[in-house]
Amino acid sequence: MFAVIETGGKQYLVSENQKVRVEKLSSKEGKVEFPRVLAIFDDKKTDLGMPLVSGAVVEGEVLRNGREKKVIVFKYHAKTRYRKKKGHRQAFTEVLIKKILRK
Repeated sequence: MFAVIETGGKQYLVSENQKVRVEKLSSKEGKVEFPRVLAIFDDKKTDLGMPLVSGAVVEGEVLRNGREKKVIVFKYHAKTRYRKKKGHRQAFTEVLIKKILRK
């Protein structure tokens, strides 16, 4: 069984017992629910939301919060002595998907 969820302004295709890195959530380690389910795919039935599947919830468990590896942003203009170097580390939350529920 698969589901498409929306969190942090992005969409993720998830299945049960899968680890997913999503945009940083405010919750600490423990249970988390994703009520914004856009679609559920099963062997027998497919539910597509307009825009959400009513009564569907994806349950997960927060494993850890962290930050990605540093990405270097370098801006350069030739012949004008313009150089800027900047680093960025994106924050994430790693979630283990436990259940995909239809109600």
